[in-house]
Amino acid sequence: MKEKLLIIGASGHGKVVADIAKKMNKWENIAFLDDNLNTQSSNMEIVGETSYAFEHLREYDFFVGIGNNNIRLKIQDMLEANGASIPILIHPSAIIGEQVEINYGTVIMAGVVVNCCSKIGKGTIINTGSTIDHDNLVGDFVHISPGVHLAGAVKVGQESWLGIGSTVSNNISITHDCIVGAGAVVIKDLSEPGTYIGVPARRIING
Repeated sequence: MKEKLLIIGASGHGKVVADIAKKMNKWENIAFLDDNLNTQSSNMEIVGETSYAFEHLREYDFFVGIGNNNIRLKIQDMLEANGASIPILIHPSAIIGEQVEINYGTVIMAGVVVNCCSKIGKGTIINTGSTIDHDNLVGDFVHISPGVHLAGAVKVGQESWLGIGSTVSNNISITHDCIVGAGAVVIKDLSEPGTYIGVPARRIING
């Protein structure tokens, strides 16, 4: 753990990530990297563009604060390949059960509950007020939006995005690269990539 954390991405999601990092009280200084140096980043400094990270890999911890799953994956993969130190960020109000595995580059936001024996992949967003019940397997670079509820033994594949307020019934598998629309209810396995909406969720766009 380094004294300074640099967050890549200074827009809305990055600001929330920075707020969580501040509340964790593990870094003396937190700043942003962003390719748009004019991005409004509240009261935190933007010290350079993304390329700055690869010039200072040994000096800082780095976290990718970008909501887009694919962009987050590409940047984090480059950081990993170059030996960067990438932490896990967990809001102090989150409740994490026993035997839960959370991988680096993942952020757990305010009010989240992750129950026992679940595994959360790397570079994943578990957003505000969402719940992950027992024995879930959430893949790498997934985005679980605010207010999403996953029942027991759910599997979510890499780079899938579950929209705000969606619900997944128990023992359901969602394959990689799925988008589940806001408020959708998933009661059957989603075995093909694509966009799913409605109650119950049905596919409207192929992956």
